[in-house]
Amino acid sequence: MRPAPDPAAEIGGGFLARSAAVVYWLLVIEVLVVLTTAPALAAVVLLAGGSGNAPLIGLCFVPVAPALSAAIFAWRVFLADRDLSPAAHFWRGYRLNWLDVLRWWPPALVVLTVLGFTLANLDVAGVPAGYGLVLLLVGLAVLLWSAQALVLSSALSLRTRDLVRLAGYYLGARPATTLGTASLLVAAAGTVVLTSDWVLLLLASPLTHVLLRTAEPVLRDATGRFTA
Repeated sequence: MRPAPDPAAEIGGGFLARSAAVVYWLLVIEVLVVLTTAPALAAVVLLAGGSGNAPLIGLCFVPVAPALSAAIFAWRVFLADRDLSPAAHFWRGYRLNWLDVLRWWPPALVVLTVLGFTLANLDVAGVPAGYGLVLLLVGLAVLLWSAQALVLSSALSLRTRDLVRLAGYYLGARPATTLGTASLLVAAAGTVVLTSDWVLLLLASPLTHVLLRTAEPVLRDATGRFTA
């Protein structure tokens, strides 16, 4: 019986071959993230400018999390047993995870949309400035929880209620991971402020890779303690 082919043999052992494979994965995953999110995000540009469009703008971000989940799934394969088939792994991750992700992402998106709308209209509401700071902290907490939930639902098969609890649990149980994720969110926000939100979209591939590496302690612990 012939031995199973080694996926790493497709790449080769040389430094240039390995580097070229990393670049290839980065580009393919980036293109696929753009293809699966750009139509919805293009609608954001058309809707921007009116505060009354906030619910529709929030709706446009629904496809983002499944695409990022597929990217994380593909990067996890790359880290474990890399080959030259990133597109196949991306679409497999999309097919396996999109429904699990959409069980928690729209509610989180509703909360973020309400917070964003409220922050944008603080002057009209006439509330104290400190109230805006509280809303920012709540928004950051929701984003951190969403990042944890995204990685967990991309790598593990969990019931939605268990996923919700674990994502919140690891925010406190793994403070180093939470701090690393917060730093990544700050970097993403800085990218948008200093350049454009489209630049952030074009960095989705490396950012999902960094997010996965940051969350590795959480995945190891969750896999060992909460999965068979």
